[in-house]
Amino acid sequence: MHETKKVKEEKKKWEKERLKPTLKKWPEREDEFITTSSMPIDRLYAPDDLDDFDYLEKLGFPGRYPYTRGVHPTMYRGKLWTMRQFSGFGTAEETNERFKYLINHGETGLSIAFDYPTLYGYDTDHPLAEGEFGKCGVGISSLKDMEILFKGIDPAEISTSMTINGPASVLWAFYIAMAEKKGVPKEELRGTIQNDILKEYIAQKSYIFPPDPSMRLIVDTFEYGSKHVPKWNTISISGYHIREAGSTAVQELAFTLADGLEYVKHGMERGLDIDEFAPRLSFFFNAHNDLFEEIAKYRAARRIWAREMKETFGAKKSRSCWMRFHTQTAGCALTAQQPEVNLVRVAIQALAAVLGGTQSLHTNSMDEALALPSKKAVRLALRTQQVLAHESGVANTIDPLGGSYHVEWLTDHMEEETYKYFDKIESLGGVIPSIKKGFFQKEIADAAAKYQKEIDEKKRLVVGVNEFELDESPEIPILRMDPEGERKQRRRLEKLRAERNNSKVEEKLELLRSTAQSDENTMPVILECAKAYATLGEITDVFREVFGEYDEPIIY
Repeated sequence: MHETKKVKEEKKKWEKERLKPTLKKWPEREDEFITTSSMPIDRLYAPDDLDDFDYLEKLGFPGRYPYTRGVHPTMYRGKLWTMRQFSGFGTAEETNERFKYLINHGETGLSIAFDYPTLYGYDTDHPLAEGEFGKCGVGISSLKDMEILFKGIDPAEISTSMTINGPASVLWAFYIAMAEKKGVPKEELRGTIQNDILKEYIAQKSYIFPPDPSMRLIVDTFEYGSKHVPKWNTISISGYHIREAGSTAVQELAFTLADGLEYVKHGMERGLDIDEFAPRLSFFFNAHNDLFEEIAKYRAARRIWAREMKETFGAKKSRSCWMRFHTQTAGCALTAQQPEVNLVRVAIQALAAVLGGTQSLHTNSMDEALALPSKKAVRLALRTQQVLAHESGVANTIDPLGGSYHVEWLTDHMEEETYKYFDKIESLGGVIPSIKKGFFQKEIADAAAKYQKEIDEKKRLVVGVNEFELDESPEIPILRMDPEGERKQRRRLEKLRAERNNSKVEEKLELLRSTAQSDENTMPVILECAKAYATLGEITDVFREVFGEYDEPIIY
């Protein structure tokens, strides 16, 4: 306290003797000094900005509670983050070729993007899927497609993340069945299914079923995974899509953690031991342009999660308190204008993720505001990670910005604002009632409108968009997909249905129907359906019949 008092006194002297004369002679820029999320930033931070700062309580050491400085004692000195490029387009054959290309260039984990028909649980030949095949990811309609997707790739040697939500348990079953056909037992599989339906209602909107049955399916995967696929992360609780929808960094942090806590509540209501399923919960965050705001977000996330797991839910195992997360650089920050500049943006965002202690990272490609990434663009995105890992020095020490007055103030501030949001959500009855009342959606819409207004009024500059523009068209190669891809996929489905044992498929689908109508875990039967080559649409349609579909309420 004596030292803080002395700093305050010296700060006042500095302001009077040095700062005021300088400002009189050379005024500061007229810019509004704010973060990407419009948080005001002071000109200087010092010890007096951190009231009663307790190192052991707020920071501690890596691998020890509250994990602010990282979940592993050695962090990147022991093992670099997983370089996991999000990939998928067109047919399973095209994406398989891209996977192999990335692995050959140093990728250390796979991450599958699925097209919108797959995300909504439709087969490629469904009328609603027409024209959407392979546009924003790979189309996967059956175990057969999953087998082609992983032809020549050993699932025992690489971890796989799948960005899939409503039909997550079905795609996971396809993956397990594919691996078992290759001789890899499910107990050895490593990877993640996103499986986060709450953020779909909040932000991305690719939901299928109402909240209650959706939560039931998710807890089914928690239960099944903890018993049979122990190395698999059965959910990746995602803030990425919340941020892409226009939220601030604090909203991304608060809403994501609130969703995570809701999943924990549902798991415990099922009777699951928190120390059995919580260690396999993982997270997925956005990395936006403001370096220090993003770093503070990740550090605050770890500290809040650890506290809630330990103090609110009574977790005993240290691993249950770990927040392990994947990061993807901000797609919404990419510009179609001067796309090469996106290389710079992505490098800064990736640096924030690494300095923030991420466990895996996807770096966006420079051309993604125009199309799915070309080979050259995705290679440069991967090289960005490799330069950070092997040339920048940022992986040599743990949490190098820990103790920075600015970063610690930001971390504390984001934590305080997050708990304010927790209180608001609780006052509305919890996460699901807040979704039904449109709370999250309105908060994000308001934040997005404010951000866009600042750009439109040039209060916020975006290089190449509202300042430093060029009157020229982009000159970069654009990915071209197989124009016959959709027809090929339709023919494959037709052949599959003709050659499989259809009576067995009907038998398994009927068993799934009765299981869905009961309180039994659905995962074992979904896996049986997958092995019988029932399609994604056929399995999902059973759930549609039993659970119904969700219609978002209209909120004015």
